[in-house]
Amino acid sequence: MGALIIIVVLLVLMWLLLIRPQRRKQQEQQDLLMNLQVGDEIVTAGGIYGTIVEVEDTDVSVEIAPGTNVRMAKRAVAAILTEDEEEEEEEYEEDEDDEDAPEAEADENEEPTAEEEESKEPELDRPAAEQRG
Repeated sequence: MGALIIIVVLLVLMWLLLIRPQRRKQQEQQDLLMNLQVGDEIVTAGGIYGTIVEVEDTDVSVEIAPGTNVRMAKRAVAAILTEDEEEEEEEYEEDEDDEDAPEAEADENEEPTAEEEESKEPELDRPAAEQRG
């Protein structure tokens, strides 16, 4: 009798910890797909950002660049972006640009290595035909 109670308790715990959250997540994804509207900013499962320009039963048309529309399955839409998420994305891109700039300046100021200098100088010991190849 005691073993049966333990098995039942374990099954209930498994349902609470595994199955129920997954069902909730599936329901949220279905709700998201049912509420897609023209003009929504989205991100796809593949990481493509765009704006919905047309919604059909199973497909959506997404503008990923001015004048560039892509037709994709609704189930490929991972999330609808809110204004807060868009601002965070812009800030992240600006931070990446700022981090890259000092490295580029440092490369310009560094002295070339011996190998780089040798590759710039023409080799006088070899005939011109060998230098080309």
